[in-house]
Amino acid sequence: MSTRDLIGLIVSFGYAFGLLIIAEVIRRWRGYPQDFTRKFVHIGAGMWVFGVLALFENWTIGIIPFATFIVLNFIFYRFRLLAAIDAPDSTPGTVYFALSITILFLIFWRTNSPDDRGYIAAAGTMAMTWGDALAAIVGKRWGRHYYQIGQGRRSFEGSAAMFIASTVAILLTLLFTPGSALSPQSSPIDVGAALITSIVAGLVATIAEGVSPHGTDNISVPLLAGAVIAVMLGVV
Repeated sequence: MSTRDLIGLIVSFGYAFGLLIIAEVIRRWRGYPQDFTRKFVHIGAGMWVFGVLALFENWTIGIIPFATFIVLNFIFYRFRLLAAIDAPDSTPGTVYFALSITILFLIFWRTNSPDDRGYIAAAGTMAMTWGDALAAIVGKRWGRHYYQIGQGRRSFEGSAAMFIASTVAILLTLLFTPGSALSPQSSPIDVGAALITSIVAGLVATIAEGVSPHGTDNISVPLLAGAVIAVMLGVV
């Protein structure tokens, strides 16, 4: 483990616990509902994948924060230790989200290697980070037309927000991450290829979010989006 990796671990865990503390303080101080603070943590945690790409020298060490929070989130969920992210009726979605990010980065991230495809892991994560968050916000506030698949009830307005947010987030990640300091060994992606890939991945992510039982979209959306991106870009 290098000094850079050690700093990366300290900063990553400090960021994660700081995010949880801020969410809990906001909930208690301002009285915001749990669904707001949960989405706050959801977006903040998802966006940290770029911090991880930037900080770590060895991907095997960089995986540790993601993997650790599979266990920690399960403990938080099981014993309802943090009201900011787990209400009495919450699903183990936070556990699934940490698991899906860990799987994506285990598959695609290889620091200092021509085989590095960490941007695919980040793009798949963005489909859930922004797509799901905005789908929930738009659906709850402006949703008027609903559909139901199994036990899940979603709005068309929320699904539209999911598609737009996922597509845009994936597109920006594919355009600006490959070849940058976050993934220096990978080659930049053509704008046309990135756009088509983002649209297809965004559509698949939206369908996955619509049909997945409540909470399981936290694992189905990132993994399916990542798989589609990899196939569309000819990585697999």
